[in-house]
Amino acid sequence: MQNARDVFFLSRVGTPSEDTSSLAHRPATGRDRPLSRSVGRILLIVMLSACSAPAQQSNQDDLGGQSLEVLVKMQVDSVYGATKFLQKAADSASSVTIVAAEEIQRHGYRNLADVLRSVRGFYVINDRNYTYVGVRGLSLPGDYNARILFLLDGHRVNDNIFDGAYVGTEFPVDLDLIDRIEIIRGPASSAYGTGAFAAVINCITKRGRDLNALEASFEAGSWDSYKLRMSYGKRFDNGLEALLSGTFYNSLGHARLFFPEFDSPATNNGIAQNADGDRAYSAFGDVIYRDFNVHLVDESRTKHVPTASFDTVFNDPRNQTTDARRYVDIQYRHSFGSWETLARASYDWYGYHGIYVYDYPGAGIPPFTENYDAANGTWLDFQGDASTTLFQRHKIAFGAEFRSDIRQQQINYDIQPFFLYFDSHNSDRSGAIYFQDKFSVTKKLSFVVGIRSDWYKGYGNALSPRAGLHFALTPATDLKLNYSWAFRSPNDYEAFYSGNNSNTADPLLVDERIRSWELDVEHHFAEWLHLSAAGFSNQIDNLVQQTMDPLTGRPVYLNSPPLHSIGIEYELGVKGPGGLEGSVSHTIQSTRFPGSGEDLPNSPRQLAKFSLGFPLLTKKIFAAFDAQYTSETRTIAQSEIGGFFLLNVTAYSRKITDTVDLSGGLYNLLDRRYANTGALEDREASIPQDGRSFRFKLTYRPFAVSR
Repeated sequence: MQNARDVFFLSRVGTPSEDTSSLAHRPATGRDRPLSRSVGRILLIVMLSACSAPAQQSNQDDLGGQSLEVLVKMQVDSVYGATKFLQKAADSASSVTIVAAEEIQRHGYRNLADVLRSVRGFYVINDRNYTYVGVRGLSLPGDYNARILFLLDGHRVNDNIFDGAYVGTEFPVDLDLIDRIEIIRGPASSAYGTGAFAAVINCITKRGRDLNALEASFEAGSWDSYKLRMSYGKRFDNGLEALLSGTFYNSLGHARLFFPEFDSPATNNGIAQNADGDRAYSAFGDVIYRDFNVHLVDESRTKHVPTASFDTVFNDPRNQTTDARRYVDIQYRHSFGSWETLARASYDWYGYHGIYVYDYPGAGIPPFTENYDAANGTWLDFQGDASTTLFQRHKIAFGAEFRSDIRQQQINYDIQPFFLYFDSHNSDRSGAIYFQDKFSVTKKLSFVVGIRSDWYKGYGNALSPRAGLHFALTPATDLKLNYSWAFRSPNDYEAFYSGNNSNTADPLLVDERIRSWELDVEHHFAEWLHLSAAGFSNQIDNLVQQTMDPLTGRPVYLNSPPLHSIGIEYELGVKGPGGLEGSVSHTIQSTRFPGSGEDLPNSPRQLAKFSLGFPLLTKKIFAAFDAQYTSETRTIAQSEIGGFFLLNVTAYSRKITDTVDLSGGLYNLLDRRYANTGALEDREASIPQDGRSFRFKLTYRPFAVSR
């Protein structure tokens, strides 16, 4: 029997307001040598131009000694997620991109996946059920984004079954409620432990004062898609601040989708009819009073699956999955002199269930058997952090975390007649301590060192060190060098749901490990023009991959041979007068197994992105163009999908009247036909994506709440 999920087989601290041998081997090609030369040449050009460019004084003072209220008013790009204490993004030893709420609105991003598509080095695929995010050449189809750590106001969003994080319509908070998104590239286990393997995404929500009104928005789009949001936010005179919001989304999806792999009269000539629907709701609450902050999140999404994944019956609309996420997070933050402290406790719940329709006799004659696949997880998290500045040169942060996975349940059975295939009940405990120090040797030179020790009941201890350097080469040029180790422990799904029908974890699976080098150069030619470039080299050991067991015919999870990733990314950004802004970026990367010369599936060699926004009609209307190119990509089946180019156009009006905002967008304007790679559970090696689509959005504030 094949399993349906797998084939059985900040915190807002001071936030500014505004065994792969079973796969076919492909011999190494000559493309590797030109790639290495290109990386070296580009790095050399960038560094020479940075050193020779005119000097420019920075007007951003150190953030360490500023109060919260001052920081809120500062128009400075600051980042918390890189080190767990607030600092200027330019001063961080990591490669950081910050996307603010205004940019989200102006460019018409519909969900977190749209935002990440626009960011250099990131790419996104969709299997018409879930959305998967890759960064710097690393993303395995069907891994549920387990190698990127997603945070919501510093709270870990990844669940305790699949380590999954969802970035499409199932993201737990409406994008309208996001104040800014911190995107930190590279491993960060020295601060966060397991899961911070390839990147950290920290989404920071708005506060009540940011709305200070009752607000409603309505969206309509292609394929009978609708979304309604109601939000209320206010800061009261007694110091209490609250934001409450609810969102409902519904889409009928494509009425007809064609899949060539099923092109036969027995399977409706490959046409899936009315099998692409998507429905979601979410509720969010944020209450702040003095030093306390409480977050409440409740979200659920149901998606019909048209691809007949996991060998289910094709063109049966009953094939569907539901994912739900809830949590309450309580934070207490207080300053004791120069010490900033944070204590937080949270209770999380995650639930998944899927209905998968099977034709066991293979006769194609109903009634078919409905298979029920489910996972439920609950866990408690406790965390304490403290940071301060010592001897005027050391910005230190340290803390401890404890997590109790109360329930990790996975079950699979046929509903009628009842037959149980798998029932796993587990629990786990983990703890960690960490320490970080940013040592400012001079005003121009600083070092960041960090180390974290994690203990897991099932996998023992893991040590994650990191060392970084930040050097202000000139007043206009910053040089960053970073070296880090990170790990990811096999999740409950990988350890227990490998077709062995056992409540004992697979003893052969071990932690994934990554050793990463990164060199970044950032240069400001003027206040309105800057250049960023980064070169990286990652050595990955024991990558957990799903492969087919040739003896049983069932998929299993195995640690892969060593994997090496190398690349460079660079970006030119413009922020001109009157709201003009734009960027162009290019990423060149190679991720492969050195022993076989085989490319990692779903790892495009090149990514190119262009963005341009400008005001129209005396700043009443803002227009934006976003273009993205993704090069050819190797699939799980070792075939190749051609590259594609997408162009989106949006128009946005802030306060077209005193109470109304309007926006509209055309996505995939040129109606390009393209596909993303499928996973092991899909018969389709490539899965077709959406053509041209549109969205119209109206935001209405019937009255402003008095301050």
